[in-house]
Amino acid sequence: MAHNQAHEIENPLEKDFKHNWVNSSSFLFYLQVFCILAFVLGGCFGLYANRYKGKGKVSVPESTMYTPKYK
Repeated sequence: MAHNQAHEIENPLEKDFKHNWVNSSSFLFYLQVFCILAFVLGGCFGLYANRYKGKGKVSVPESTMYTPKYK
């Protein structure tokens, strides 16, 4: 047990982010997946919020129609 504690005190670089490539690579992978997922969902929500809502009621003067009506 004492040997285990001495090993932890001896080598603190094992817990460091830039020296332990196994933990850092998995962290960076999940961070990348989260960021891509956030951008995709944000883009989908933006498209949904600004979607086409259909034709609106537009008043067209009768004199500008295909067959105009004059008074």
